[in-house]
Amino acid sequence: MQKIMSCLWFDDQAEAAVNFYVALFKNSKITNVARYDEAGAKASGRPVGTVMTMTFQLDGQEFMALNGGPIFKFTEAISFVVNCETQEEVDRLWNALTAHGGQEVQCGWLKDKFGLSWQIVPTALGELMSDPDPAKAQRVMQAMLQMKKIDIAKLRQAYAQQ
Repeated sequence: MQKIMSCLWFDDQAEAAVNFYVALFKNSKITNVARYDEAGAKASGRPVGTVMTMTFQLDGQEFMALNGGPIFKFTEAISFVVNCETQEEVDRLWNALTAHGGQEVQCGWLKDKFGLSWQIVPTALGELMSDPDPAKAQRVMQAMLQMKKIDIAKLRQAYAQQ
């Protein structure tokens, strides 16, 4: 067990969210499910047997999900960054996470259908923006600022301009 993990607070969608995330990322699995018993159900107002918490791994990283009620909502102050090696990976994750009520934001950011913020970032972006030639890095930055989903070919095109 990793020493520190993030806990995601959902109203009542923890099980659906965890199942969605685990199916989306390779090397992922649900590791534990705790359900509301009679005492927990009485205290929380949740039906007996519904999911209270789930622990799970996404590509080996551990998380917890909690059905805690409508008190707290996700904000962009916390987001998950996913480093992608290829445009195909960017496209696959972007399309899945924005489907069914997700929202495209800007510069590789999105919100999924559960309201959680993600940054789908091609590794090429960091490589191109860290070029020692400030003009190349600036062109890449300007190209990225025009995008919602990051397009690696367009970044490379901006980088190569004279």
